[in-house]
Amino acid sequence: MSVFQKLSLGAAGLTALGIGLAITFAPHGFYAGYGLTVGTDPVLLSELRAPGANLAALGALILAGVLRPGLARMSAAVGALVFLAFAFGRGVSIALDGWPGEQILAALVIELAIGALCLGALRSRRTTTQQASAATVQAG
Repeated sequence: MSVFQKLSLGAAGLTALGIGLAITFAPHGFYAGYGLTVGTDPVLLSELRAPGANLAALGALILAGVLRPGLARMSAAVGALVFLAFAFGRGVSIALDGWPGEQILAALVIELAIGALCLGALRSRRTTTQQASAATVQAG
């Protein structure tokens, strides 16, 4: 696995894990950074914490690709899917709901960048695997 792949998966995994854990265990503080007041409604908190835990679990799965090279391709695909889906959702929201402000735009740019890194890691992994297969065939 290349250094690029390790760094891409590491950045994606740590970002998803960290944000997911923050939303799960400290939603008030996390969303205050966006200027939002969450309140104490148990229904709202549940609706925030559940996808936060999901994002943390996906972040751990993405990180697993750094530690276990056999999982790198799947981890890169998951990372691309997670971050590009967030970016897509923000794009839909901008189109349907209006401009959300600079903080959300910054999040959108970061999500697009990390999603692109994961796509690059996925493509790089496929190219590396194809080259190794070709070398094996030529050697045999």
